[in-house]
Amino acid sequence: MQKINFDSYETTGFFDEMFDGDKKVRDHYSLFKDRLEKINWKKLNFLQHSTDRAQLSLGMTFNVYSDNQGIERILHLDIIPRIISGEDWDFLERGLTQRIRALNMFIDDLYNDQKVLKDKIIPKEMILSSETYLKQCIGLKPPENIWSHITGTDLIRGGDGKYFVLEDNLRCPSGVSYMLENREILKRTFPELFEKLQVRPIYNYSHYLRDMLESLTPVTPASIAVLSPGTYNSAYFEHAYLAQQMGAELVEGRDLVVKDDFVYMTTTKGLQRVDVIYRRVDDDFIDPEVFNKGSLLGTPGLFRAYQKHNVVLVNAPGTGVADDKAVYAYIPRIIKYYLGEDILLPNVQTYICAEEKDCKYVIENIHNLVIKQTDASGGYGMLIGPKSTKKEQAEFVAKIKHNPRKYIAQPVINLSRVPTLTEGSIEGRHVDLRPYVLYGKEIKIIPGALTRVALKKGSLVVNSSQGGGSKDTWVLDNNLKE
Repeated sequence: MQKINFDSYETTGFFDEMFDGDKKVRDHYSLFKDRLEKINWKKLNFLQHSTDRAQLSLGMTFNVYSDNQGIERILHLDIIPRIISGEDWDFLERGLTQRIRALNMFIDDLYNDQKVLKDKIIPKEMILSSETYLKQCIGLKPPENIWSHITGTDLIRGGDGKYFVLEDNLRCPSGVSYMLENREILKRTFPELFEKLQVRPIYNYSHYLRDMLESLTPVTPASIAVLSPGTYNSAYFEHAYLAQQMGAELVEGRDLVVKDDFVYMTTTKGLQRVDVIYRRVDDDFIDPEVFNKGSLLGTPGLFRAYQKHNVVLVNAPGTGVADDKAVYAYIPRIIKYYLGEDILLPNVQTYICAEEKDCKYVIENIHNLVIKQTDASGGYGMLIGPKSTKKEQAEFVAKIKHNPRKYIAQPVINLSRVPTLTEGSIEGRHVDLRPYVLYGKEIKIIPGALTRVALKKGSLVVNSSQGGGSKDTWVLDNNLKE
């Protein structure tokens, strides 16, 4: 049987996370590489096939809204894990902790004293023109003044291996169920390696999540519900999974009712009060009395009950203002302003089209830049200049000129690559990293993350809706020799 080897594996032109520039295996990958090279191709393909079947049997599927076929797909899990050294992870933890603390202080300030605007740290019009800045939230004070209790921050590594924050997700970050299920599958695929490599555990995420939600209310025991848009939502698997793992109720807006400014869910035994709602419904749709009048996904009166502190909403409405891709450019200044510290995890250089000088530069160099719509996600509303046509570039120039506030631009970053199983070979594919942060009485960062991988050769787009897949992320213990 043909054994696996990396003789033809290509490492030039990119930062490869398994090999250095001289094709020498990095210390934290060494043991895994030795194990992999003892497996033959038939066995490896069998393991990958078994992984695909396991995902289907677990219901780990999603639907792509732009796909008119309405077919449920698995988020392909590549069985070659991404391995991160303990030292690197400890640095990421410090950087993420700093960022989340400052962003929560920033959001709280925006909806209350607005000192950051008065001191001109960020232009006032930048905030007031943001579609995700909700005037209905002015004056709100969530428990502990924490607005974003669950965060998924997207990180990348550049050509020199340095980590950058690509974007913040402080509203309803998704993907954590795939991180947890990927781990369960990979533990069965390579059982002997977990102990040898001292991979840090992530199984207790659901316990930490429930503890964090309970910490936000004085009611004991707390009644917790996960609010989902319903079965047709692309992340419904995750909503059901997390509710089951936490022992919480899975509800839709129609299952809730507000009476005397308290929230209740309908059960077979009558109405039961709800104390904390982990919502997976966007701000616009949670309450038709206050936001989108035509919403059928929310519950009339829910926001009023929240204002009166009779229910806790997680994450708080209004957090999306810090997700705005134009606001992102000011985060180094925001961290300095609130914490008096220099940013640990840097941003990618960002050009704000709402600023005349930046806009001129972007239009003149659009063929070399990545253009992003400030209120879009999932890989949509984006142009990758070097891979675009003249026609596509002209279309985006017209869009930018029509509404410059809606666009930012960044240089193309050659994302780091990780070995990935392809048909008949192992090749490097570009990846990003989404760690999950819980913020209740304290900040807790789960020592693992969802690694998203661009399965198409040469592609930099890792989003599942654009054909991306995932990897299990192994964070090693510091006691392992690295």
